[in-house]
Amino acid sequence: MKRNDAEQIGTLIRNFLRQESLESPLNEQRLISSWAEVLGPTIASYTRELYIRNQILYVHLTSAALRQELMMGRDLLVRNLNRHVGAQVITNIIFR
Repeated sequence: MKRNDAEQIGTLIRNFLRQESLESPLNEQRLISSWAEVLGPTIASYTRELYIRNQILYVHLTSAALRQELMMGRDLLVRNLNRHVGAQVITNIIFR
């Protein structure tokens, strides 16, 4: 017997996450986890701490030269990180 009201499991999971307000924290964690993948292992090795507050990604770096270099490409970096996650998670990055 075939059901006419069948839905894909991915759609059901996304709807559940939205309903329970879990989609945003999940996307934030996915973005933080993708930092090393998007920027590479060399830059990730200079990164001490990452966290997101009010759609702003805060990045603590151990290299002042790297911090200056990343500040110049901040807009491109925001776009690449959001694209990697597949959602508009952050709007800005602050390097410390």
